[in-house]
Amino acid sequence: MDPEEFLSSRINLRKQEDAYRSLRLVEGKVDFCSNDYLGIVKNNLISAPKEMRSGSTGSRLLTGNSPLTITAENEIATFHNTEAALIFNSGYDANLGLLAAVPQKGDTILYDKLSHASIRDGIRLSFAQSQSFAHNQVHDLAKKLNAATGNVFVVTESVFSMDGDMAPLADIAALCDKTGAHLVVDEAHATGVIGAQGQGLVQELGLQENCFARVHTFGKALGTHGAVVVGSEELKALLLNFARPLRYTTALPDATIATIRQAYSLFPGMHAERQSLLKTILDFTEASIRYDRIPSSTAIQPVLVPGNSEVRAVAAKLLESGLDARPIVYPTVPKNSERIRIVLHSFNTGQEIEQLVDALS
Repeated sequence: MDPEEFLSSRINLRKQEDAYRSLRLVEGKVDFCSNDYLGIVKNNLISAPKEMRSGSTGSRLLTGNSPLTITAENEIATFHNTEAALIFNSGYDANLGLLAAVPQKGDTILYDKLSHASIRDGIRLSFAQSQSFAHNQVHDLAKKLNAATGNVFVVTESVFSMDGDMAPLADIAALCDKTGAHLVVDEAHATGVIGAQGQGLVQELGLQENCFARVHTFGKALGTHGAVVVGSEELKALLLNFARPLRYTTALPDATIATIRQAYSLFPGMHAERQSLLKTILDFTEASIRYDRIPSSTAIQPVLVPGNSEVRAVAAKLLESGLDARPIVYPTVPKNSERIRIVLHSFNTGQEIEQLVDALS
C-alpha cells in the first residue's frame, strides 16, 4: 500500500478536473500576466545596496527590528496620510495577521464575497462570526449590517484581483460611518497605480479618515516584497502584540526595506507611466474580441473562457503567439467563470496590444 496514497488521491482529483497546477518558467514572451504595472521590475528601477545585510536574524520583537525599518514605516504612514504603519513579510501575512488578531469573539466580520484568499483565511482564523455580502452590493451589505453584533468590521478590496473592478468605496464608507462599522480595505492592486501619486483608491477618494485599516502590498506595482498595514498608533500596538504572522516570523532584512523605500520614492514622479497604463487600458477595452469580458477600467482585464480545458487551450494559443497571459481555472474562480487574466502594463506597446487583440479575435 502506498503510504502517501492520501496525497496522490487529492492530486489525481485535481488532474481529473483539469485544475492541476505546476511550476513553469516562461521567458522571451510579451508580459501580459505579471503585476509589474509600472515597469519597476522590468526596467530595474530599484536595487538593494550591497553593503546591507541579506538577513534580519530574527523577528521584529527580537533582533529583526532596525532603524531603517522604523524610518520606512514613518515615511509610508506619511505617504498614506495616516498615523502609523506596520510592515509585514507579505500581503498574505498582513491580511492574516490583521483579521485574525483584531476581531474578537462576539464581533462580526462582513466581507465582499470575492475577497482574496488571504482575507478569507484571516477571517477563518478569527474568533469573530463572519458572513459575506454580494460582490460590490451596498444594499446587501446594509441588510447584513443591521443584523451584525459586537464590533463590526467591513472588509473589501479597492481593486479586485480576479475581476479587475473597483469597490464602491464612497458608498461603503458612508454606510460604515452611519452604522459605526470599521472599514478595512485591501489596496494591493491600487497601490502605485491609482491616485495622483499612486496612493491608492482610498486616498484618491479622500476616504482615509473613514478607514480603520488599509493594507498596501509591495509585490505588485512596487516591484519588491512585503506589505504594510496602515492605521492608528493603537492598531499598530495591538498588531505588534497579537498578530502571529508578525511576531513569529523572521523580519524582512534591511536590503528589502531599502527597495521598498526606493519604490515609494519613485511613485510620486511616475505620472508618465500611469498615463501610459491608462492609454493601454483604453486601447484594449475599446478593441473588439471574440470573448466576453468582465467590465474593468483597471490594469486587470478578465477575458471569460468557460471551462478549465477551454481556457487552458486559449492560454496555450496565446503562448504560441509569443504572449504570456495566464489562465485562471476552477476552483480559483467559480465554474463557468474561468478566464484569461490579462494584466496590462505601462510598458506594453501599441503593437503588443494589437497582437493580443488579434490572438483573441
